[in-house]
Amino acid sequence: MAQPLINGVAYGWADINAQALGRTILGITAISYEDTQEITDNFGAGIFPVSRGYGKNECKASITVEAKESERLAQAIGSGRLQDIPPFPIVVSYQNAANRLVTHKLMNAQFKGNKRDVKSGDTAIQVEHELIISHIEWK
Repeated sequence: MAQPLINGVAYGWADINAQALGRTILGITAISYEDTQEITDNFGAGIFPVSRGYGKNECKASITVEAKESERLAQAIGSGRLQDIPPFPIVVSYQNAANRLVTHKLMNAQFKGNKRDVKSGDTAIQVEHELIISHIEWK
């Protein structure tokens, strides 16, 4: 018979803390980030790879915030264009009840655009912003 709660408490959304531009982002509703590396098998004699080649690393990220957060950021820059904010780090931390702190840093983040998407029935306007980042510090 399986023993319950072997690994303790799972991480959840309530454990997330995201900081950017010197402050905690209170209106964040989602954040997504990943890095992938080009990895290919190299073939020589026979049918199996003889080595593996490693290429460039690519990162993707996006952040979804309430519209009021987007407006605060836009007002802080003279042009009102989020794309004009210089590169900045986004620090994502989460800590569960077992007190294991995990911190990831999205380095050199910049907004790729500035948009709003509002539809009938919305009680809160959420805005997803695509980001460009140079790399992720996973530790």
